[in-house]
Amino acid sequence: MARLAAPLDAPLMTAGFARSRPLIGITTSDHKSRLARWCDWISVWRAGGRPVRISPSRPPTTRLDGLIIGGGDDIGAKRYGGEVQLDVRIDPARDDLELALLERYLPLNLPILGICRGAQMINIHCGGSLIGDIQTTYRHIKNRRTVLPRKRVDIEPFSRLAEILNRRYCQVNSLHHQAVDRPGEGLAIVARDRDALIQAIENPDHPFLIGVQWHPELLLFSRSQQRLIRALVRAADKQRVCPAIT
Repeated sequence: MARLAAPLDAPLMTAGFARSRPLIGITTSDHKSRLARWCDWISVWRAGGRPVRISPSRPPTTRLDGLIIGGGDDIGAKRYGGEVQLDVRIDPARDDLELALLERYLPLNLPILGICRGAQMINIHCGGSLIGDIQTTYRHIKNRRTVLPRKRVDIEPFSRLAEILNRRYCQVNSLHHQAVDRPGEGLAIVARDRDALIQAIENPDHPFLIGVQWHPELLLFSRSQQRLIRALVRAADKQRVCPAIT
């Protein structure tokens, strides 16, 4: 009898007591708040994954099944050839860590989700560029900095992101002042906001490589946004069961 796939809204269920949840690494800074870490943890655990925090002082000690490059401080301007800004906080040790993780895991086709800063880091690793400060570059754009889902994002039809969210548009939060400018090699633009700023990128040739400019882990009561975390965990579980040949 054929086994029916569970819907994306359902928690990941694994067979047998011996089989553990897929291990999902989440990169953070060493000074990230407990509340933000809790949102990271609960969103992955609810999706069926086993979250593990990764930071400059807590590098991974075992092979991961999936990876979330999380949000946080600005990326150092030297990483993408931008202008140095003196009034922003950067974390060079974290930059080094995340670029090393991408260098290690991207060739292995590990499922990877970039959140806010994480989307930008994926883009830089792939050779793309960033807008260093949206307000400076586009003075006519109003800053919509909010943890609430008040920004509309239009999603490209037939993209993987549209398939996962099951939406042509969605309301998201907005906590960034940097953004993807020129997409890196292999990356496609799959969402923009009403100011035409890039809000999501993905690699259609990778099993799961998606970056979103918003924070789905903070939208714990949004079924569509939690489907994004769940999709990463499912991809990680599938990768673990059927590892890519390298």
